[in-house]
Order: sequence, then C-alpha cells, then structure tokens
Amino acid sequence: ARQLEKLGVDVIEAGFAAASPGYAEAIRTIAETIQGSTICSLARANERDIHAAGGAIKPAKSGRIHTFIATSPIHMEKKLRMQPDQVVEAAIKAVKLALEYTDDVEFSAEDAVRSEMDFLVRIFDEVIKAGARTINVPDTVGYSIPALWGERMKQLIERVPGADKVIWSTHCHNDLGMAVANSLAAVMNGARQVECTINGLADRAGRDRDGGAYPQGCIQLRHAHRRHPDRAVVQARLHHHRLPGAAEQGHRRGERLRA
Repeated sequence: ARQLEKLGVDVIEAGFAAASPGYAEAIRTIAETIQGSTICSLARANERDIHAAGGAIKPAKSGRIHTFIATSPIHMEKKLRMQPDQVVEAAIKAVKLALEYTDDVEFSAEDAVRSEMDFLVRIFDEVIKAGARTINVPDTVGYSIPALWGERMKQLIERVPGADKVIWSTHCHNDLGMAVANSLAAVMNGARQVECTINGLADRAGRDRDGGAYPQGCIQLRHAHRRHPDRAVVQARLHHHRLPGAAEQGHRRGERLRA
C-alpha cells in the first residue's frame, strides 16, 4: 500500500472486509497508515458487508465503499435466488447504507456482460439517484470482445438518466485474452475509469495488464479532477489469498464467494 501511495495511486481497494476478521483488520491498518490515497473496501449489497466495510475504512482520511450485486438472469436466478425487483431494491438499500459511512460510493453490476441492457439501465438509474458516484460495468466472466463491449458502454451512457453525473468504469477479465482491448474500447466509448491488473494477477486468466509491478490496479480518467486535472487517477486492489477448493471452482464460473 505504501508503494502504491508513492506511485500516486488515488484509490486503493484494500480488500473485502466481510470476508474475514483478518481482511477487515488489514483494511483498517492500511486506512490508518495511508494518507495520500483513498482507501476502499469491497462489499456485497447487504447490511453485514456494508457495515463491515464502513467500519474498516473508518480511520481513513478519505474512504470509499465499493458495493456490488449480480444482475445477469443466470446469477439472479441460480446464485442470488432473487427476482429482478428484489435485486434493484437491494442495490438501492446498499448504496444508501454505504452513504452513512462515506460520500464516495461505487456500484458494480456483477456479470454485466450477460445482463439484459434494459435491466442495467434501470438499476444504474436507481443507484445513481440513491447517491452512487462511480458506476462500474464488469465483464465478470471474460466473455466479451472489443466491438461489443465498447458498444455496451456507449449505450449505457446514452440511455441511463444522470449518466453525466457519475464516473463510468469498466472491469474486464482476460479469459479470452481480450481484457486490455475491451478496456480500451470502453474508454473510447466514454468510460473514465479502468479497473485493470498489474502483471495480470487476478482470478482465472487474470485481468488486463498495465505493465506495473503491483497487484491489480484501476485507472480513472477524470477530465476535471480536483487535485490533478487532465491526468489519470489510479485505483489499485490488493489481493490477500486464493479461493480454496469448491469456492475457487465457483469463481471460475463467475460466481462471487459467499462469506
């Protein structure tokens, strides 16, 4: 984390606080130590995760909560066992709860690549109205190609009400070797944040590489950033362990670990 701070990384996603007490303590320690970067915790769209994330980033000079929920039909039915209306309600509730801890909230639609466009427009509209400042569109299973991924980003920005009020982000996996190309296609079509991997370290085939020396990074392209106009803002995610056994097999299918 100190090296990422030295590199000028603006946001460090330091872990998944609800995954274990060790994770939460690691995030809290980083939050207490780092002064020049925003410290972020990942959290699923439920109260337990949001409270854990909020507690972990509490010591940070600047903190962020990144909450997510699956939005593809297969994930909603098979993994979440929730109806679309329930998923939207959970997303809104998660963003509002996260705002009790920080005004910097990011929302991700897990498995956006296989999600229905109309449903993505609906859920993104609702979380923006709820107060999310960054909207992340992930290719969770590394399934897309540049032409389709760029078009998906373009359509979302054109169709989602309030799209101009948030930072649009892309998150691409490298299962087909397309992560870098997909990320660049998203940037060309309006994305201003790229969640990428340094040295390709990530689950399954990894994420898009940016050529650096530290695990997982994200670059935000903010045209009017309050501290550094006209430069890329970098966000990095720290990985602490590999998923064991059946949990790893599930993640290979694009399923997030249930803690």
